[in-house]
Amino acid sequence: MTEITSFATPPMWAGFVLFVIGMLVVDMVVLGGRHAHRVSFREALSWSITWFALALLFNLLLWWYLDDTVGREVANRKGLEFLSGYLIEKALSVDNIFVFLMLFSYFAVPAELQRRVLLYGVIGAIVMRAVMILLGAWLISQFSWILYVFGAFLLFTGVKMLIFANKEPNLEANPVLRWMRRHIRVTDDYHGENFFIVRQGLRYATPLFLVLVLIEITDLVFAVDSIPAIFAITSDPFIVFTSNMFAIMGLRALYFLLAGMADRFHYLKYGLAVVLVFIGGKMLAAQWVHLPVQISLGVVGAILAISMLASLMMPARRTP
Repeated sequence: MTEITSFATPPMWAGFVLFVIGMLVVDMVVLGGRHAHRVSFREALSWSITWFALALLFNLLLWWYLDDTVGREVANRKGLEFLSGYLIEKALSVDNIFVFLMLFSYFAVPAELQRRVLLYGVIGAIVMRAVMILLGAWLISQFSWILYVFGAFLLFTGVKMLIFANKEPNLEANPVLRWMRRHIRVTDDYHGENFFIVRQGLRYATPLFLVLVLIEITDLVFAVDSIPAIFAITSDPFIVFTSNMFAIMGLRALYFLLAGMADRFHYLKYGLAVVLVFIGGKMLAAQWVHLPVQISLGVVGAILAISMLASLMMPARRTP
């Protein structure tokens, strides 16, 4: 049994949860989240910078608090753990973006309707991540060997991603989509931002609802990868939770920022796969080889930078 300890007090947990809820309310009510509109590149860039700045500000405040209460050494270590966890989760969330693009393209979702779907997707992802983080922390506290299971799973997932990086999934064969089409009445076209409509006394789902369900499932699948990845950096539940929340809350802005450029970074999928292989191998070898957090962060950053640079230097061939 491994004891999981955290510096965070109950008021700190409550305060951060209220911050997350408050930011979601601001997005939905104050900044036009309730109104269908096409998100511009400028708006997406502004929100991406805002979320990144908030994450850095939170890390600075965290460092200042720990430096004042428990000392500079702990403050430096926890601050670096948060930054590493945030950047790794941010990088792995790019894989979500590729799937979102595929879903929106397959269902021909108008650009002005994508914002609301992703908003509910983010809310669902926050709830699922919170549950999985608490479950992961409990498993590690009860069974220390579970970290090796996490490592093996990440290694397997990374290798699988490398093998199938260029293979497009067949949505027509997706069992969830097939089940919904057989058991739910679905309209042929969209009705604004509505997920359901009533027609002749019968309730119909719109294609937007199908997209939402598939996005939530996608968030769940990717959470299974990303949560073990951050436990390779730290076992502190507060660091894991806060870094994940900042990465997830900025996911929607990152999607609209990169949506038009995703094809240019065609090697990034390979880079993300190698990151998972590296993190999984690190967890499996932890008993014999200890890599400082800053080295792990440097390796992950180098892998992603190389994959992005290779994408720009060797553009993908366009099929005629």
